[in-house]
Amino acid sequence: MSPRLTAASAPLVQPIRVRDEFGAEREIAIPAERALTVFVDKRELVTLMTLGAAPELLVLGYLRNQRLVERCEDIESVTVDWDVEAAAVATRAGIEHFEQKTAKRVVTTGCGQGTVFGDLMEDLDTVRLPAPAEARLSQSTLYGLLEAMRRQESTYKSAGSVHGCALFQGEQLLTFVEDVGRHNAIDTIAGWMWLHGVPGGDKIFYTTGRLTSEMVIKSAQMGVPIIVSRSGITQMGHALAQRLGMTLFGRATNRHFICYGGFDRFDAEPEPAR
Repeated sequence: MSPRLTAASAPLVQPIRVRDEFGAEREIAIPAERALTVFVDKRELVTLMTLGAAPELLVLGYLRNQRLVERCEDIESVTVDWDVEAAAVATRAGIEHFEQKTAKRVVTTGCGQGTVFGDLMEDLDTVRLPAPAEARLSQSTLYGLLEAMRRQESTYKSAGSVHGCALFQGEQLLTFVEDVGRHNAIDTIAGWMWLHGVPGGDKIFYTTGRLTSEMVIKSAQMGVPIIVSRSGITQMGHALAQRLGMTLFGRATNRHFICYGGFDRFDAEPEPAR
């Protein structure tokens, strides 16, 4: 049984008056960042700084990626109320060892400071991704994906200062999310996948943010073996991807990219030398 969800999306941008270097005054739009405190069975869990585009999916994905709840059906409801800036999660049978699972916190490099709970890195050996023969990406498909992202309408184009994440099957864009932090955007996509029972083995995850350890871990937990980023990579992100057998692409815009590893999943079609 799927959880009951409110539909409390909030305005993504706020108009403000500014003055530029020529002394001209005009109106522009900026991202509307807001706080959302998550309560699970009336116990405070975390405060997320978010745009509020799909707060219920963000909460679902956060609970999934933190491995606090095993199955989507274990959640009875997620109720978001922006008047009190809170999301109330009701589970069907509680969360076993809640205090123990949330006692250890690691503040990540995520914009707005992401937080992960527990020993997620120690649990990575339980992650099983499809073999390279079952999940591949060709260079032409990568170009098609990047072109789809170039055409995608976004808050970033109108207001800047946000990260975008998307889930693809081949060149088909399945869902796209923006938020003030890339960790929020990937959690929202994880919530969408969880709610709709979408598997990750044949999917490609795209992000405008850098490929840190947190992004690699969350993508792996979603079962997605291939990540494409507009930005670069960190040492720990690279090491974890190698350990998990993931394929990572960075600096990917237009017809440019770097494949950082996992070459056995990539069907290269090299460009002619210039």
